[in-house]
Parts: sequence; C-alpha cells; structure tokens
Amino acid sequence: MKTRTFIFMAMAGFFGLAMITSCGGGKTGDKTAADSTAVKEQPAAQPGVPSAEQMAMGKAIFDTKCKVCHQVDGKGLKPAFPPLAGSDYLLSDKKRAVAQALNGSNGEITVNGEKWKGMMPQQVGSLDSAVNVINYVLNNFGNNGGYITAEEAKDVVINPRK
Repeated sequence: MKTRTFIFMAMAGFFGLAMITSCGGGKTGDKTAADSTAVKEQPAAQPGVPSAEQMAMGKAIFDTKCKVCHQVDGKGLKPAFPPLAGSDYLLSDKKRAVAQALNGSNGEITVNGEKWKGMMPQQVGSLDSAVNVINYVLNNFGNNGGYITAEEAKDVVINPRK
C-alpha cells in the first residue's frame, strides 16, 4: 500500500511540475507589441495554407509550450494530456482550439472516444500566436486539418490575465 501511495505521489509531482514549467504555467512568454486584441492578418503562402513563416512561429511555440505535455509526436500522455495527433476534438472546432491556446482550459473533454480531464494553462498572449500554433498542429502529426486565419478567429475572447 505504501508503494502505491509513493508511486501516485511521484506521478502527481511529475505532472504538476510538467504543468508549471513546461506548459507555460500561466505565463505567456510571447508578449510583444502584437499582444493586443487587434487582429493583424498574416498572409498565407496560398489560400487555405499557412505560410512558412507562420509554421515556423507555430513550431517555436509548440516546442516551447506544448510538446512536454502533448509530446514530440503529438500523441499526448495519459491520463492528463490528450493527443493532438488525429484528434477529432481539435479538428472539429478550430476556433475552440485557438480559444484554448489563448485562455487555457479546465474540464472534461472527449478526444477520439476517450474522456480526458486535465487543466491547461493559458499558453500564448496574442491571437496571432494562438493562430500560428494551432495552424502548426493542424498541419503536423499526421493531421491534415487545414488552416484558420486570425480574421476567422477575431471574435475569440481573450480572457484577462489574473
């Protein structure tokens, strides 16, 4: 019984540390002059496809903020961090994905038929950053989920930071 308690506490500590240090811990770290509610559309290379610049910026955000929890391959980490690779939840609502990158999420979701309950702190501080990282995810990890523009997501509300 003591071994189970120790293992549980070790796992809880690991996940807690991962959340605080790797998933942004509520700090966005991408504060720039672009961190405002103003929409600054970045042109795509061709209609419906993110530009190379957008993909590079999205990858940098993913590598800094997302990959420790959602893993390098986007397959997630049970029981707390759902997959981004082939995720019906992600692909079904791109605006919701942008909102979650901007504001975080807390509550149960169903991804590919499995229930996940975890907390994701706010990851980015601007609409452009959220759009870039979501476009990166939509077009990697075997996803072919297309593209969302900042214009399409302009009505996503950025919750004030506490």
